Amino acid sequence: MAFAMRQPFKLSSTLVVASKSAFKSAPVRTFHSAKPASNFFTSRASAQGNALSKARNAFKQSRSYQQPTVAPQGASLLQKLALGGAMVGGTMVALNLVFNRETREDGGMPPFERAYLNDTFMHTGLGIGIIGLSARAMFQSGMMYRMMATNPWIVMIGGLGLSIGTMMGTRSVSPDNYVPKYALWTAFNATQGALLAPLLFMAPPALIARAGLYTLAMMGSISFVGATAKQEKYLYLGGPLLAGVTLVAVSGFAPLILPATAVRTLAVTENIWLWGGLAVFGGFTLYDVQKILAHARMAERGLIQKDAVNESISLELDFLNIFVRMVQILMMQQGRRK
Repeated sequence: MAFAMRQPFKLSSTLVVASKSAFKSAPVRTFHSAKPASNFFTSRASAQGNALSKARNAFKQSRSYQQPTVAPQGASLLQKLALGGAMVGGTMVALNLVFNRETREDGGMPPFERAYLNDTFMHTGLGIGIIGLSARAMFQSGMMYRMMATNPWIVMIGGLGLSIGTMMGTRSVSPDNYVPKYALWTAFNATQGALLAPLLFMAPPALIARAGLYTLAMMGSISFVGATAKQEKYLYLGGPLLAGVTLVAVSGFAPLILPATAVRTLAVTENIWLWGGLAVFGGFTLYDVQKILAHARMAERGLIQKDAVNESISLELDFLNIFVRMVQILMMQQGRRK
């Protein structure tokens, strides 16, 4: 034993030689030989092997691997659409009952406010369309991939700088100057698409579409509540929402500051950024809709200019922040299922 411990390689070579001699001397059992006359001399290994094979066959027979009959694709699609519509409708009714107990006192939305709100929603939809088209074009061309591979920090910092600059330029231009106004607004949407394009490399198209539908449902239901609520009922949320978005922004920068060993702290900050940001920007949607209606009343009295482009920028930012968090939530759920 002491010799084997001191020279382990000698032990391995000895075992190899011994195993070869044992295999040569031992009779070889063949599975093609005739069945013995008596079951008394069968080995335990073969009996266990037979029992194991029988158990496997019984398990395979007990489980049905046949695919069930699937309904036609059109029927399943209609069911999904009906379920999604029911969820959106139920969410709108629930939010209306919870947050909208006090309705408008003027008997409904005046025509000027309705026209101003519809114009703002139209510009919001056009802006989101430009963002989606620009992000897809940059993704398919590979330009964003090459830029991110070269230096991602320059892309992110430069994109944020261009986004803030074009947004401030759009807001500062008078709505009477159509050409520079819409040119800067288009540039702002293109920069948002450039910032959103890297997300297409990480998430599949089906997940992106689901996140977009969920974001539309969430913003649509909250906008309905804000449009039908009492005048200036939720305008007081501006201050608390500003404090909340500051906390969300700070939690978003936490992974750049905290060490990787602070697992619990990083998990808390991630939840604040994800779920807290979802609640904050949902509140901003409610606040922005009521602010648009307040601006419509002021524009009707001649106190400010009617500017649906500037109003749509706030709703676009709300949509993008909710959409990014929806994508992350769906990716986390997909990762847990795997």
